[in-house]
Formats: sequence, structure tokens, C-alpha cells
Amino acid sequence: MNGSGARVIFRPGRGQKAARGFVVKNCQTDRPKWFAIVRGILKVFLRRPRFVFTGKTFQDADEPFLLLSNHVGASAPLRYELYLDLPFRFWGTYELTNGLKSVYRYLADVFLYKKKHFPRFLAVPAAFVISPFVNLAYKGLCLIPTYPDLRFLRSLRESADTLSGGQNLVIFPEDSSDGYHDKLRSFLTGFVVLAHVLYVKGRDVPICCAYYRRKDRTVIVGEPVRFSELIKDGYDKYRIAGLLCGMTNDLASWKPDASEPKKD
Repeated sequence: MNGSGARVIFRPGRGQKAARGFVVKNCQTDRPKWFAIVRGILKVFLRRPRFVFTGKTFQDADEPFLLLSNHVGASAPLRYELYLDLPFRFWGTYELTNGLKSVYRYLADVFLYKKKHFPRFLAVPAAFVISPFVNLAYKGLCLIPTYPDLRFLRSLRESADTLSGGQNLVIFPEDSSDGYHDKLRSFLTGFVVLAHVLYVKGRDVPICCAYYRRKDRTVIVGEPVRFSELIKDGYDKYRIAGLLCGMTNDLASWKPDASEPKKD
């Protein structure tokens, strides 16, 4: 895994089907051509963050992995989308993939009002203005939608096939029901369920924590850990999620030794 591209086992072409017949989207070949223009415009306004590593760099991995990160509103996802030079797909809430009306409702009722704490009289018109652009942007992301019900099984299948196709997954598991916090309060457990399903099927997926520190535009990437190491004391998805949440918080205050930190 490196900042200029991961060494992967296999990268499917456009429309490549996995073994179960599930169509695997490729983050590099299945995006609409206009999305490159959108990314170019965003790069004018959003500077490249610095990537530093507490240990191994992306060059040192030889298989796809889960990258867990804090959210910081839209700040971290935008930086990863623009500057994380790896084959990857995001996990994201299904409301942002269900068309313009769904996107508007999510922005007005959840993202702006509940998470960003906009007053209602501002959240509604703001969502009305930005929802067409957000809807358009999300059409180009090849995002894997996640669900709060049995449809999550679809997310698990698509995620497993995405990893088998040589792409990494970037997941923001922070419980942001009451907004975004610099010190993460808890992680939702969906990614733990995914890792456990993969493990049962014979894949011990690496999991890597990262923290986007907004004040100095730095992404601190921690050491990868195998799922098998996390279940040595038994499988408890809440304990594992809490452990990885703590590891992510620890990265927020991480400082390099006297030697120069590793960069991508």
C-alpha cells in the first residue's frame, strides 16, 4: 500500500463480476467522466493534507484493508476522495444514494440540523440549495450504501466482493447522532460485523485507523492490526469497536519522534 497506489492481488475491469455474480464497481474505471472535472474544481479550494504514519506506510501492505477514520463533517471524506491515492470505495449512508429527494431530506433533517447543529430555519433552505450538487457528487463516488436493517446484508456482500477485487474500504464509523466531535465518543459496529464475516470465511482482514487533524491538515495513519488479534479474548463487537475508537483518538495527539515522520 503506498500513497501512489497499492500493490493489489487483482483489479477488476469495468463491470467485472465477482464469483457470486455481484457486479463490483471499480473506483477508477466505473466513475462518470464528468466526475474528474468536479474533483479538479474541488482541488482548487481544498489543499492536499499531509499523510504521516506511526509505523508501516501504505507501501508495506500486499492486500486490501479497512481504513477507519474520523469524519470531521465533510472535511475528511473530501480529503480522502481527492488525495488518498489508493484504489478504494467509501461506506456511506444509503440516504445519499437514493436520489435528490432522499438527499435533500437527509441534509435538512439529519446532517445540517442534527449533526452540524444548524437551526431549522437555516437547515431547510441550505439543504434546498446544496442538495442538487451533493446528489450529483455522490453519483460519482461509487459509494457502498449502508443500511440500518436487513439490507445491510447487501452492504456486506458488496464490501466482501470489493475487497476480493483488490480495492480497499474507507469507513467512517463514528456515531455522529449528536454531531461530530474532535474526541470520538464511540464507533458503530457495522465494520466489525464485516470483519467477522470475512474471518469466518477465511479472510483475516487488516484494519487500519487514521485520524484527520483539521488544524494542521494532517492525516495520521496508525499501524494495521489483523482481526484475529482483536478477537484473542473473544468476539464482542462492542468491545472491538470501542478499542479501535480509542486507537483512533490516540492518533489525534500523536507526534513523531525526533526523526522525520514517514510521509506518503
